[in-house]
Amino acid sequence: MALEEDPEQHEHDSKKKKSDEEYEKRKKNITPGSLMKAMIRSGEGTTKPVEGDQVIFHCTIRTVDGVIVNSTRSEHGGKGYPDRYIMDKSKMLLGLCEGLPTMLKGEIAMFKMKPELHYAEVDCPVSAPEDFPKDVDLHFEIEILDFFKAKIVGEDMGVVKKIIDEGQGWECPRELYEVEAWITAKAADGKMILPRMNNPYHFTFGKSEIPKGLEMGIGTMAKREKAVIFVNDSYLTNSSLIQIPEGHVEVQFEVELVHFTQVRDMLGDGRLIKRRIRDGKGEFPMDCPLQDSLLRVHYKGLLLNEEKTVFYDTRADNNGEPLEFCSGEGLVPEGFEMCVRLMLPGEISVITCPPDYAYDRFKRPANVPEGAHVQWEIELLGFEMPKDWTGLNFQNIMDEVEKIKNTGNRLFKEGKYELAKAKYEKVLREYNHVNPQDDEEGKTFLNSRNSLHLNVAACYQKMGEYRKSIETCNKVLDAYPVHVKAIYRRGMAYMLNGDFEEARKDFNAMISMDKSSEPDANAALQKLKQLELENEKKARKQFKGLFDKKPGEISEAGNKSADEQDQDSQNPEGKSPNLDEGQESQTSSVDVEVPAKGLGFLSRLWPSGRRIFAAFGSNRCSIL
Repeated sequence: MALEEDPEQHEHDSKKKKSDEEYEKRKKNITPGSLMKAMIRSGEGTTKPVEGDQVIFHCTIRTVDGVIVNSTRSEHGGKGYPDRYIMDKSKMLLGLCEGLPTMLKGEIAMFKMKPELHYAEVDCPVSAPEDFPKDVDLHFEIEILDFFKAKIVGEDMGVVKKIIDEGQGWECPRELYEVEAWITAKAADGKMILPRMNNPYHFTFGKSEIPKGLEMGIGTMAKREKAVIFVNDSYLTNSSLIQIPEGHVEVQFEVELVHFTQVRDMLGDGRLIKRRIRDGKGEFPMDCPLQDSLLRVHYKGLLLNEEKTVFYDTRADNNGEPLEFCSGEGLVPEGFEMCVRLMLPGEISVITCPPDYAYDRFKRPANVPEGAHVQWEIELLGFEMPKDWTGLNFQNIMDEVEKIKNTGNRLFKEGKYELAKAKYEKVLREYNHVNPQDDEEGKTFLNSRNSLHLNVAACYQKMGEYRKSIETCNKVLDAYPVHVKAIYRRGMAYMLNGDFEEARKDFNAMISMDKSSEPDANAALQKLKQLELENEKKARKQFKGLFDKKPGEISEAGNKSADEQDQDSQNPEGKSPNLDEGQESQTSSVDVEVPAKGLGFLSRLWPSGRRIFAAFGSNRCSIL
């Protein structure tokens, strides 16, 4: 099977290939004698700069007569701090591209360059200083101060990191994380501008409390990592915590990342916040209960009022016993489960939760008022992963399937359609690895798979996603075109989606395929006729009088008479008469049968899209 390509890696490879081609083209300008080197002082060790290394060096340029025309050194009228280039990344003179990789750390050398190897090169990527003698031979005196493997943080190389000591783990700070770090800063010439404080800095990542470039660099660091972060002036933004004096072209921040607290905005709108206050064991997120699991937690629930009233504590109100529940089954409030799934064993987190993800859509404890914002302090004691089907015989697998499907059926009946769909789809994914051994097992397997697909289609219908319901029914019909239940369910999806002709074809096809399904098909056709009449009546009402005006007069579609407005006031939502689904009989109740009494046509055509935890939980979790 072909591996899927990484777009970013592909883009990186393409850029590198293009860069290599351009450099090879530039190298054709190098002729014998156009670049000559004379060592003035030998360097240290044997390592030389390679691709990806940041090279820090002083450079003084002289004419062949010894006249200095440019320099980085202050004693020669220069800026007083060295240049920084990243090999094969920065725009460099061709002579430096060839010369720097030949030098050692601490070495001083003189390079004599022909004009075509410095600023007179055709399409030179570096602009010459004003009044620079670029059309003559020049001597470049280079002193290598340092070089190291660079981490390019900003694409324009305005932020570059040098790792001094590797950190622990792979997780790095991100927005809203609370960070603790030692930070000092030097100017490009080595002058200290931010000395070490008595205590480390504490700041919230993403709140612009430190300069942008420094925050970008820290965002690539792991716990306990030490690094130097080079930040140029375009990234030295104003900040409330660290102020850098103006006029610095570049600042070198030395950072030791002491610790960071994971804070996650679970919804992206600041309402459901998870704040880790004690680290767990393992690697995030690989060791989190992301899959449906049996979880054991201790928790304390508080109302976010002035008194911070505690409404439940497992250690006090549950005889000290932890809460056990299976995730993915709607047994706890949605916000509770979302956060626990991102915890490590032994972790303690504080969750701040809005009402709609707490108890307004869940069985509410008596001492929690409606509309209450709550806070849970949760400790994940441990969890058990779902049973692995590897090594199970076919009958044992089907027993496990039946348990999961029954859970899905319960969730469906409780109106938790997304959770129910997830259960059915979980089994369908596992079915990709199930191989029946004989015809009898094969028949059982195919019937079960078709049943699951039709249950998924039923969930999509209840969620108002009729096109997906139709596509799911087609998965059954592609393999078994005369599957009456699949045709019926697809016909219902067509009807609810307003595709009346397609629905009629399916209901009529049922009768021709299986006479026993005729009562169900006729009932569906009657519903279809009723919906068509409702739509026709609505259309007539909407366009009544549109063409009744004399020439020159304008009539607005949808103008209503007083009688019609009175009728609408009695039915403000514009719903059609309720459609009784009780006649679907066995054909419609493939594995789950939930009457939709009380739902009008429009409410089913455009459902409100209730969240997956909007129903009551089971008695097992009544303590929540």
